Amino acid sequence: MDLTRPIVAGIIPARYGSTRLPGKALRAILGKPMVQRVLEQSLKARVLDAVYVATDDARIFDAVEKCGGHAIMTSPDHPSGTDRLAEAATQIDADIVVNIQGDQPFIDPRMIEECVQPLLDDPALPIATLMHPIHREEDLTDPGVVKVVTDMAGNALYFSRSLVPYPRQVNAHDVYEHVGLYAYRKDFLVLLAKLPPALLEQVESLEQLRVLEHGYKLRVIATNVRDNGFSGFSVDTEEDLARAEAMLRERGVE
Repeated sequence: MDLTRPIVAGIIPARYGSTRLPGKALRAILGKPMVQRVLEQSLKARVLDAVYVATDDARIFDAVEKCGGHAIMTSPDHPSGTDRLAEAATQIDADIVVNIQGDQPFIDPRMIEECVQPLLDDPALPIATLMHPIHREEDLTDPGVVKVVTDMAGNALYFSRSLVPYPRQVNAHDVYEHVGLYAYRKDFLVLLAKLPPALLEQVESLEQLRVLEHGYKLRVIATNVRDNGFSGFSVDTEEDLARAEAMLRERGVE
């Protein structure tokens, strides 16, 4: 550990309940529980000093400990992953906390490093996240694909399920999808969990808008990782599980 820089910890929120795929954190992908695959990928990030799984379920806790990981029990009553993350963050020694999605088993560790770097470079920055260009036409109008626009300094102006910017005039530009990976200063994360949801967050059903509506800067970095179809793949259904196994076999990974 480099004692001259802040302590950086990754936290993987993993609750048992899921509407479309109950217990998905423990569902096996080629023999390994999904939460274990997320954990193993995260541990490859050189910037992380430690990685924890924050859960509300003893079965997930035990599975993490069994594979050599560290788990933290949290309340089952949290309304969001951010709240679970904040509770877990108060139990660990860290200056910067990375929120790693528990349903993305193939997360590229380079993305974690990209997300943390802005906070290492700028001590005044409270939070950072990632984006990548949208290439599929159907994603432009898909409300499940969250778009983001930034100012000239790379700070978020807005996140939306709608197409932003709207091409009123023909002007060459990229449209970016938000990648749901966040790096927070620990004290800001705890503060954020205490702030009330504001109007735009509720209208769009996007938690990250709380940061902007309360007047804080959110730096957005364009990731250099190009295989988002793999590294950003999220498991939400039985079909996704089958596809995840197929993608690993295609890559010769067991």
